[in-house]
Amino acid sequence: MKKSKYIILGCVLVLALASCKKWLDVNKDPDNPTNQSVLIQNRVPWIEHFYQYTAGVTNYRTSCIAGVYYTNNANPNTFSTTWACTNANSTTSYQTFFVEVSSNLVDLYNSAQKQGAYHYMAVADVFHALGYMEMLDLYGEMPYTEAGTGNPSPVPDDGKAIYNGCMAKLNEAISLFAKTQEAGSPSLSAGDLWNNGDVNKWIKLCWGLKARYMLKLSKKADLYKPDDILDCLSKGPQSNADNTVGPGYNNSTVTDYLISDPVVTNGNWDYVAFGNTNRISQYYYNLLTNMRSSGVIDPRMSKIVPATMANIQLDASGKVASYTWKRSIGVDSYNPQSALDPLSLSNRLAKGGATSIQLQSYAAANTNIIYAITDNTDRANFIAAQVAAGRTYTTTGNNVTVTYKAGAMFINSTNYLYAGDTAYVNMRSNSIATGGLSQTDLNWYPTTPSATAAVTAGAVGSTGSFQVHPVSDQEIVTYHEMCFIKAEVLMRKNDPAAYTAYRAGIQAHLDMMQAKLTQWKAGGLNKTSTGIIVPDMEPMNQTDINTYLASSGVAQSAGTLTMSDIMLQKYIAMGCSIENWNDMRRFNFSTGNVGGFGIVYPGYPSIPRPPLFTGQSQLTGGSPTDPRYWIRRWALPPVYEIQYNSIHTLALNAHAGDPNIWSMPVWWDCATDDEYYGYLK
Repeated sequence: MKKSKYIILGCVLVLALASCKKWLDVNKDPDNPTNQSVLIQNRVPWIEHFYQYTAGVTNYRTSCIAGVYYTNNANPNTFSTTWACTNANSTTSYQTFFVEVSSNLVDLYNSAQKQGAYHYMAVADVFHALGYMEMLDLYGEMPYTEAGTGNPSPVPDDGKAIYNGCMAKLNEAISLFAKTQEAGSPSLSAGDLWNNGDVNKWIKLCWGLKARYMLKLSKKADLYKPDDILDCLSKGPQSNADNTVGPGYNNSTVTDYLISDPVVTNGNWDYVAFGNTNRISQYYYNLLTNMRSSGVIDPRMSKIVPATMANIQLDASGKVASYTWKRSIGVDSYNPQSALDPLSLSNRLAKGGATSIQLQSYAAANTNIIYAITDNTDRANFIAAQVAAGRTYTTTGNNVTVTYKAGAMFINSTNYLYAGDTAYVNMRSNSIATGGLSQTDLNWYPTTPSATAAVTAGAVGSTGSFQVHPVSDQEIVTYHEMCFIKAEVLMRKNDPAAYTAYRAGIQAHLDMMQAKLTQWKAGGLNKTSTGIIVPDMEPMNQTDINTYLASSGVAQSAGTLTMSDIMLQKYIAMGCSIENWNDMRRFNFSTGNVGGFGIVYPGYPSIPRPPLFTGQSQLTGGSPTDPRYWIRRWALPPVYEIQYNSIHTLALNAHAGDPNIWSMPVWWDCATDDEYYGYLK
């Protein structure tokens, strides 16, 4: 998304924490429904949409914490690079959930109950669990029991109460879905965008969520019940046909009334790939190119890591005549002595700054850029890079003048540190509501220095990324996640069947991707507006898949399987999902002190801190074994709960307003209740 949006309303707290009420006692007008008269089948698709939006910002920002993405957007950059967590990240997820999802759930449930529409009551329960569990994952303590009651200053609940309440809602939902609706009540298919009213899929979704949530308790010896999780998995999704996803489309320019973003697109796209600030991290890139130190390229890599056109030759009319695809490298914000930057042996960000990765431009005509480089070593390295790239250059004293030929992608800056940033391809993917292109051309085209030159020429600046196109499915619960949960649970039981589940999870994710890529190709999304084939939007080569599955990048026997193998393959498959951060917290990131499994996330920084770390006030733990060394929650929105509701908030958690609240574990991230409540005192 372009930037975080804030709603300034006179009664924002009431709107956020209470169900919508009629403001005026007027005659019912079908064209202007109230919360009492709106059809329940009309309410559900908007709940689905805004839940996806809430999940989208949550998935994106927590993926920055988990090391999936780098961003030069200043606020989430504090998650991806500096770890100096800022409250500017806290509000959007909270705001969109309470204002537009939670505020509708009580009314949906009550209206459905009056009609005997049990399946709609169940849907309200599911979204209650989805939303409040996500809020628990983020904030730890918050209004729950008194949320939606109309109380403008609700008393918050602790994490244990919220967790148990969400599980109870899922149990009720399963019972309600099993009931036959009363005659005359609307069919669920009339309002359901996710599963088209398929009640069996909704029931499997509930069991899958129960398995996911019960796995969160893996640190709790008294509450972790592996056999109960396996039972839930046996009733959850059994194949990709059982996946629950929010479908994304690129067929409308309509934007919603609150955020002014497209209403039909993937919620993850709204934040990761709506704008051009985000890039694949080196950590994620390494897993796709060197899993298990194998040097084997994952066939999913070219669909997940974006590419740009390079070596473009233009015809006489200025159109792209020939080109090569240049795959992005990952942005390394973890390793201070990385040699990735072609201009020097030091890390690119260490020299340029935490948010300094630049956006590429398109040279419609030959373009000269003069770089003043006073450091002799840097100047020599810079010149060597130009020679390697085959560019024309001249030198005068400290100045190096480089000619970027017509058709070239370049960085339109005279700062030599930025010149190599074309290697970091941004993840933007266009929609017709934002990019003005056709429904099938999802590629991003540079808009500087000329707003239209690259589009006219057909010069693609980014092919985008599989999970975050506007037309990508937003994954809610999937079969591959269930397989990886099963593999972890069985691994904890020392059951060799963990290997079968691990392989099934990899295969399920490959199959899910392949089906979507096949669909995209059939729909013409594999071509630009000028007819150029975009391989990133086409199916993977089956030979590449077979080779990968048989390679050392994948464990080949139960005896060689490790917990790290399971969790890193799950990490790849989940991608833009809060569940990666949740899993990292359960395994204490890269500390290696959980269950004798060793370091589960190798390469994720522990010691030393990331090179640009400035989060000493937020993350106060002195070593990786100290829970407070890591980002373990978000601060509550400072206006809503710290300023307006401070009496109740601080009565439950005296440290809710402290700078280091970011490193306080939430309830399920603690081994015992005594540990958890000790943090709150």
